Amino acid sequence: MEPRNHTDVSEFHLMRLTEDPELKITFFKLFLSMYLVTVLGNLLIILAVICDSHLHTPMYYFLSHLSFTDICLSTTMIPKILVNIQAQSQSITFTGCITQICFALTFVCWESFLLLVMAYDRYVAICHPMRYTVIMNPHLCVQLILLSLFVSIADALLHSLMVLRLSFCTDLEIPLFFCEVVQVIKLACSDTLINNILIYFVASLFAGVPLFGIIFSYIQIVSSILKMPSSGRKYKAFSTCGSHLSVVTLFYGTAFGVYISSAVTNSSRKTAVASLMYTVVTPVMNPFIYSLRNRDMKGNCHFLTRHFPVSL
Repeated sequence: MEPRNHTDVSEFHLMRLTEDPELKITFFKLFLSMYLVTVLGNLLIILAVICDSHLHTPMYYFLSHLSFTDICLSTTMIPKILVNIQAQSQSITFTGCITQICFALTFVCWESFLLLVMAYDRYVAICHPMRYTVIMNPHLCVQLILLSLFVSIADALLHSLMVLRLSFCTDLEIPLFFCEVVQVIKLACSDTLINNILIYFVASLFAGVPLFGIIFSYIQIVSSILKMPSSGRKYKAFSTCGSHLSVVTLFYGTAFGVYISSAVTNSSRKTAVASLMYTVVTPVMNPFIYSLRNRDMKGNCHFLTRHFPVSL
């Protein structure tokens, strides 16, 4: 087959959710509701952190950025899914596909690093409480946010530019509901060895290092908590980590579930559905996890909903 240069590629074709007109309406309402809940729920958390001076701490500062990342990740994915549910064509332009890949990689990678930073914050708070305010000073918090954002953008741009150098054939069917870098690379007719090496190397680095850092932090945290003489202090220490642990489990559990399902099943539809878990379901669950498990956040969210009524 004669390969075509990427400049000739005008669009890719995404997987269709369903052919049933009634199911289309159901899926449209479902995804629209999830998107609105994600945006409004995470926006409430950001407003709560901004409005309440009691929440001007490193933990809530990082949480507000995590909420912002969830809003951006959902905005990268769901609007296009909603458009394709209603449209006859499931196409996405070549430029739109590369843009979606770039933004998705940025926000997924940034969320991974934010979870690491939040784990480090809990480690310092529990293992070195007397030095917490000195170590987690505002200057360091800003540096951690900016560094994680810079690394995430660099990673996304690197992968996107590497895709631009590829040539594609006439078969441009992506077996997902959105553009994903691995699936796009599989459609290339040109040599993708460098792209694949880069993907596995960067994935092991930017996913493995944060996960290892989180695990190491919690090993130290659990060790310090078990040494506490008071059961009340132990419970308080565990409760401050509960929300973060829940989000980490949800984020990495669904992400690993996607790649495990793609390895053990030949069904592209099952893999596509699994891929929605960490890109769509995780952002919508995070506000509930933090608002339900955190007394300060719950109180402030109730205050905001009384003064700025929204329907969640």
